[in-house]
Amino acid sequence: MVTLELLRLLFQYNQWADRRMVDACSALTNEQFTRDLGSSFRSVRDTLVHLYGAEWVWNERIEGRSPTSLVAGTGFPDLASVRTKLEEMDTFYIDYVSRLTPQDLERVIHYKSFAGDEFSNPLWQTLHQLTNHASYHRGQIITLLRQLGAKPVTTDLIAFYRERAAAARA
Repeated sequence: MVTLELLRLLFQYNQWADRRMVDACSALTNEQFTRDLGSSFRSVRDTLVHLYGAEWVWNERIEGRSPTSLVAGTGFPDLASVRTKLEEMDTFYIDYVSRLTPQDLERVIHYKSFAGDEFSNPLWQTLHQLTNHASYHRGQIITLLRQLGAKPVTTDLIAFYRERAAAARA
């Protein structure tokens, strides 16, 4: 099991990494942002929307609902629209985790997958999954940025720790 302290730190990291990633994507034209590159979620836009959508889906599941599909990338015409939703989710989860108690982490979440299969997980596993999932897809976006000739950015957890340590010393 993870601790509340670690979860809070991981969601702060998630927000930091999302901001860095979105800032790196701002160098892209809208055509590059939406270009089909044949990746898991086709384009940079669709992969960023998947980051937002997965966090939305898990929040729905935490609240006792089971959505039947992800959010479509086509509903986001540009980077600004994706940035807004990612920032909302990052802020939501930081606030949400800040209010949890150790007992809350053990609460079991019951939900259905998109295929209708039923699952149950303790809340702490769900929250840990969210931050791990986002790291995976940010790595994909780094590859897409390179394919588009844009400068990638590091979103490694150790870089977050180093930046925080440097800020604490300043």
